[in-house]
Amino acid sequence: MSTETLNFQAEVSRLLDIVANSLYSNKEVFLRELVSNGSDACDRLRYAAITQPELVADDPNYRISLVPDAENRQLTIADNGIGMNRDDLVENLGTIARSGTLDVMNQLQQAQDENEKVNLIGQFGVGFYAAFVVADWIEVRSRKAGESQGWRWASDGRGTFTVEETDDAPARGTRVTLHLKEGEDEFTESERIKHVVKRHSDHIAIPIFLGEDEGAEQINTASALWTRPKSEITDEQYTEFYRHVSHQMDEPWMRLHFKAEGKVEFTCLLFIPSTKPFDLFDPQRKHGVNLYVRRVFVTDDCAELLPAYLRFLRGVVDSEDLPLNISREMLQHNPMVQKIHQTTVNRVLNELKKKANKEPESYQTFWETFGPVLKEGLYEDPQQKDSLLELARFRSSERDGWISLDDYVQNMKEGQQAIYVLTGDSIEALRKSPQLEGFKAKGVEVLLLADPIDDFWVPSIGEYQGYTLKPVTQGAAELDSIKSGEDDEQQERSDEEKTSDAAIGTLVAYLKTALEGQIKDVRSTERLTESACCLVADEGDMDIHLERLLRQHGRMDQSSQRILEVNPKHPLIARLSERVSGSDNGGGASPEIKEAAHLLLDQARIVEGETPEDPAAFARRMSDLVAKGLQTGPVQGTATAATASTGDEAEAAS
Repeated sequence: MSTETLNFQAEVSRLLDIVANSLYSNKEVFLRELVSNGSDACDRLRYAAITQPELVADDPNYRISLVPDAENRQLTIADNGIGMNRDDLVENLGTIARSGTLDVMNQLQQAQDENEKVNLIGQFGVGFYAAFVVADWIEVRSRKAGESQGWRWASDGRGTFTVEETDDAPARGTRVTLHLKEGEDEFTESERIKHVVKRHSDHIAIPIFLGEDEGAEQINTASALWTRPKSEITDEQYTEFYRHVSHQMDEPWMRLHFKAEGKVEFTCLLFIPSTKPFDLFDPQRKHGVNLYVRRVFVTDDCAELLPAYLRFLRGVVDSEDLPLNISREMLQHNPMVQKIHQTTVNRVLNELKKKANKEPESYQTFWETFGPVLKEGLYEDPQQKDSLLELARFRSSERDGWISLDDYVQNMKEGQQAIYVLTGDSIEALRKSPQLEGFKAKGVEVLLLADPIDDFWVPSIGEYQGYTLKPVTQGAAELDSIKSGEDDEQQERSDEEKTSDAAIGTLVAYLKTALEGQIKDVRSTERLTESACCLVADEGDMDIHLERLLRQHGRMDQSSQRILEVNPKHPLIARLSERVSGSDNGGGASPEIKEAAHLLLDQARIVEGETPEDPAAFARRMSDLVAKGLQTGPVQGTATAATASTGDEAEAAS
């Protein structure tokens, strides 16, 4: 077969450029990454050999060999693991076929600080590509276990690589030969290699040898780190193990190392990263915890091991009781796995509670990073609802920073019967929502929820400590029963400000008629203090923001009709009320007032982040309104001011 020359995936080419410049000050990590890859390859073969023992019959002892060649300035990293064929080489060494990569690339290019770049690179693991920091040419020779054909991959990391058949491949496994750049001779020195392995890879459970001949020296402990007593493990060793299992380069935010004994015996060594993994929001939602059985790697894809809302965890779970040859299908319904799942989730959540109580500022940093993922459990895991609600933190309409639900309950006003929430696309937009005006006026706190999952867990939870979680965009505001703490005189509106109930009733009746078929109802509200109107969902109807999300994702075809609420204190509503109720000649039915009704509805839709039902008609009405305002006098500022004077202009026009 002739040599194929292929192009790196665009993201790989960009990554190689950034890695070469950003990792130079920490260049020894390349050896850790290549040794880690060799360890993974051996783990995968050991598991495959349980059902196919012939794969390792000729060479049952797994190992990784580091072979320096000072004369030719080369370093070879060899393993006798699972190996790769042509397709594996192209997929593993030529592409990063994982969602989120492009976003990381963009952030990398914008990063200014070198530490920031290293942390970003660590979000998805540079792995093999780190070798180009010290090598200007890399050759990979590999033969997949159980296959006869060997393959050679080679590249200078500058945009292309070659793949060809070769007889010069190991009997099984992979040999990575680095042709080191000038000035990188230190990585052919035995003591330097030993130092790097001791520092970064001593925890690798596969023996690592310096050399390949009979006199080769084992340079690592080769015992599974999680099996050692915690008192014998240093913080540095924990960190290096975390980087090994996570393929990230940051420091772990928290670690959890425990052994469970009883009906099911297993050991856990779990870490929470300090930065978001690049694939945190990948649709597959896979966790990053490997399952071992008696120190033998089984799988990194056991969905039943941990819930998806803990997918930010990295580490290992090692069971003493599961059968070594367990299949993926058997894992799905295995009661031992379910017990491991339950125990591990409880331990993780309890540790997070301790962290939240002892180190609240550090916990807030964790919440900002992983809170949107952890909240998925509020919708998906009813058994852990109470624990997750205790851990949850929220933004508030009344306070800066993060607050808990307990904080909210302690700050509730006299007469308040619900925990009020408002969902939307961003905290900044929510703070400007007209639905908050009446609550702000009474000092009633509203939780601001801007993560997509918030629209789903709020209705599923229902209540907390006996208080209903109530969206402020749904149903009546019910603010009358809440005491604000201010004098009654300050709360009452003066006769001049207050529109008579009769006048408002007439306007409401007219708006219902004018907007028939477009809205469900019209009513006067105490919800608003500054805005003229807003849209809300009826009690029992779907929340406005949730419905919009479902429509955007094709889960709903039509919009529900909403209730238009009007503010009787607003000058526009007051003038319209006077205009409609004071007409002796059917003024309420005049075309100008009808146009004003439609403008009110469109204005309310725009504030909710939606488009008018008929944008062309909205533009025409607004143009006509401004033109009439120019005819009758100077326009007061913006189009909003023009809208606010609709009543005057409509009266003048008539």
